[in-house]
Amino acid sequence: MATTADLKNGITLEIESQLWTVVEFQHVKPGKGPAFVRTKLKSVLTGKVIDRTFNSGVKIDIAILEKRDMQYLYKEGDDFVFMDSKTYDQMTISAAVVGDMANYMLENTDAVVAVNEGNPLYIELAASVPLRITYTEPGIQGDRSSGGTKPATVETGIEIQVPLFIKQDEIVMVDTRDGSYQGRAN
Repeated sequence: MATTADLKNGITLEIESQLWTVVEFQHVKPGKGPAFVRTKLKSVLTGKVIDRTFNSGVKIDIAILEKRDMQYLYKEGDDFVFMDSKTYDQMTISAAVVGDMANYMLENTDAVVAVNEGNPLYIELAASVPLRITYTEPGIQGDRSSGGTKPATVETGIEIQVPLFIKQDEIVMVDTRDGSYQGRAN
């Protein structure tokens, strides 16, 4: 148990048996009345953001969120198998937990898995990952109205927009947050 004085950005709270991460907080001492803490909380599971106010000094439950460095090994049915980089223990994580990150994972991809009481909550990948272009049409000079992009399929199966000069079998950097082209990989 902790109090509202222990709040800081990034800490995970357990409120009504749900996990919430503190995005921002502010201690407020009005001229009249007791002090309070205004917070913006983000749900660990759904990503929903809410505003919540706590009276100053109220006891709150802090959840222990362990972040483990893991490596994606292979897909087994609908589940994904990861290996802990330190202990070499394997963990099977459901597709619902992996979510859209599956679009950017190849075998042996490093990831950070957030675990609470032995249950995986979500995974984090690097901000951008290198992926090979498996199919794209050749770019035609002069065939553009602005910017000059074309669709390309990468080795994980998703389609991204790339500049016209990108060719098939090139390796490009793809942003894992929004699937945008970042540049050629070195």
